[in-house]
Amino acid sequence: MTVRADRPSRSHGAYQSLRDDIFAFRLLPGDRFTENDVAERLGISRTPVREALLRLQGDGLVRGYYRNGWEVVPLDLARFEALYELRTMLETHAVMRLCGAGRADGLARLVAELDAIWRVPVAERLADGQRVAELDEAFHLAIVHAAGNPEAAAVHQQVTDRIRIIRRLDFAFGTRISLTYDEHGAILAALEAADGQRAVALLSAHIEDGRAEVSRLTTERLEQARTSLVRPKVPNAPARRRRFG
Repeated sequence: MTVRADRPSRSHGAYQSLRDDIFAFRLLPGDRFTENDVAERLGISRTPVREALLRLQGDGLVRGYYRNGWEVVPLDLARFEALYELRTMLETHAVMRLCGAGRADGLARLVAELDAIWRVPVAERLADGQRVAELDEAFHLAIVHAAGNPEAAAVHQQVTDRIRIIRRLDFAFGTRISLTYDEHGAILAALEAADGQRAVALLSAHIEDGRAEVSRLTTERLEQARTSLVRPKVPNAPARRRRFG
């Protein structure tokens, strides 16, 4: 019974450790490993490791191969560019709907809900990058949901899930936490005034600045991680497998 009680905390600990390794590029996109590799490094059984990996798979960070281990999902920057463009289209359309006629009540509720998080005194702003990243996702999801198109909201959720691996670099290694508070506050002020054109302009610039920064960070940190590893050049070598320890 004790082992079962401990399992959730061990699984969560394994999840956090692996996620941090991926976000810090200690595990590079394309790296392959097994459950045994992780279990040995963390000193736990394979069951909580498997549970952690399934969570990471749900986050879109790793993918499993039947009887052939796991892989950190490779990054395709061109695909991320396309997803960011789609995200901008969905969110700006949602903003225009929210600022349209007959949506004053829903818009007021949205602004009041988000104001409590984002338009706070500087001293009350959070500094935890992971938590701010989660709240940032929730901010943008709330805008699309409030617009009242469930199909658009479902697509937006899919886009959010797919860009999470690089989007959160902005909060782990960048300097955009303070900027995010400022920019979200400005967007909310425009929404409060039902100024759709200003809200769209601010939102578009906010998303584009974030896209440019995470693209820069991703390229920079991948290069740093790869040049720090000494690997012999082997023609036609199989996919890289990362050994822990």
